Amino acid sequence: MSRIPQTFDRLRAAQRKALIPFITAGDPDPGGSVALMHALADAGADIIELGVPFSDPMADGPTIQRSSERALDRGVTLRGVLGMVREFRARDAVTPVVLMGYANPIEAMGAGAFVAAAASAGVDGVLVVDEPPEEGGEFIARLRAAGLDAILLLAPTSTEERVRRAAALGSGYIYYVALTGVTGAAGIDLAAVAQRLGRIRENVTLPVVVGFGIRDADSARRAARAADGVVIGSLLIEAMQDAGAGRAVECARGLAAQLREALDRQEDRP
Repeated sequence: MSRIPQTFDRLRAAQRKALIPFITAGDPDPGGSVALMHALADAGADIIELGVPFSDPMADGPTIQRSSERALDRGVTLRGVLGMVREFRARDAVTPVVLMGYANPIEAMGAGAFVAAAASAGVDGVLVVDEPPEEGGEFIARLRAAGLDAILLLAPTSTEERVRRAAALGSGYIYYVALTGVTGAAGIDLAAVAQRLGRIRENVTLPVVVGFGIRDADSARRAARAADGVVIGSLLIEAMQDAGAGRAVECARGLAAQLREALDRQEDRP
């Protein structure tokens, strides 16, 4: 069974918001990815989104695109990513792991084989960026049958029909893309995010987390006022790139701890 619902139950009881870092599996160093995952969990990450490298990540900005390219150049594959999750589970049986990526690698493996391998490795949820809920019913059913959550995306342009469909088919949490564009783009309009999330919650009972366009601890803290959590991707990958491969793990640990502290400030809780 997925660990995600229990994680949000614990956070809700403690009046805390979820910190969800995104990293690309295999970047900056395939051999250090599991250590990086442990460092993020130790620093207060509640869920880890692990990006599956892909050659044409159309929703990702330059920072994450380059991280995918580096991982692919180092030979990271979908099976290798699942191996990382399995190794992570040897020490951490609590922190949920969500695979985030694109349909092509899954289709190349075979949907049934992928779902079985993901469940066996200890994956909790899967987010396929280029498979909308209107087209993913069979795959979502496979995930549910295996005890995995189908994490679905909503955006500022999502219609009410799309919101209702995501509410009916999704599980774990809804990922709200806070801006139209790619990851790592300019900062988001937090007032508009809060207004849109209010409308989404009229139809969605799942936790809703916000990603894309969160550039620092302050914007993460403010975005979390209206959401159940925040996803941090480009900010984290840029920081590790600047630190260099030898210091990437400690850099990520420090940034995650800073973000955790910002989210937990008592005076900023709703």
